[in-house]
Amino acid sequence: MTTVAAPALPTENAVEDALMRSIRIPPRPSLLVDLQRELAKEDPSPRNIARIIGNDVGMSGALLKLANSPFFGAARKAKSVEQAINFLGINQCAALLTGLLARQAIEGKETDLNAFWEISARRAQALVFTSRKLRIAPPDIAHTFGLFCDIGVPLLMNRFADYADTYDLACNDADNLFTAIEDQRYSTNHAAIGCLLARNWGLSPDVSWAILLHHDYRVLDDPSTDDAIRSLVALSVLAEKGIQRLQGRNTSYEWDKGGDAACRHLGLTEDETEDLLEELNETFHTER
Repeated sequence: MTTVAAPALPTENAVEDALMRSIRIPPRPSLLVDLQRELAKEDPSPRNIARIIGNDVGMSGALLKLANSPFFGAARKAKSVEQAINFLGINQCAALLTGLLARQAIEGKETDLNAFWEISARRAQALVFTSRKLRIAPPDIAHTFGLFCDIGVPLLMNRFADYADTYDLACNDADNLFTAIEDQRYSTNHAAIGCLLARNWGLSPDVSWAILLHHDYRVLDDPSTDDAIRSLVALSVLAEKGIQRLQGRNTSYEWDKGGDAACRHLGLTEDETEDLLEELNETFHTER
């Protein structure tokens, strides 16, 4: 996790830029500002971080619950935030807290967002799992990207009454880029909005640019795109395939569009990919 802001978000024209400004981007929470200020120090103090988090009792309890979940597999149960930081590490706890703050900040119909956050949590878990197995991305960066890559979806849902229909249409389009369907209707898309939020919240530039590009699988074969960003995008394709398998769905258009390129970038054979997805599926079921 870093306090460095992402590069400027590209926009094609003033109309598009004005539209993006009309979409409510939640401001960076003050708790996150304080946390990032401590993390920016040369030697961040776990005790100071615990004190910052401890100022919000609700966040402290939610963080402890996450830190002690089976997915993170800590040998001991943390009884305090400071213990959780010592067990999991500063960066991982910061990533977990950032996700909790996002959930608190994004407004919407509770029933709709419960399903959204459940999928986001699964994606984040899948990205942490695959990043550790393949040793190609820091787990905290992978976790943050997994939680935030579709963060623009509820924001667009709040802005456009027909967005749910657009989202379903894009999900079931076998040929076009997911974001192209959104661009055609709204002159913007959830990846661009998510990138803007990530930048405004001071998240890692790798995270913000991976959010922007996570449906554009052409970047996976583009050496001019930073390798760390391409790796996150490739891992997200694997994660979506894993979630689709968990849900018992046989068809994944995103996998059809980007699966080959993702495996090629990650250096995975067909058999290795299948083994990795099977391990991920077992992990999902173990945690249930």
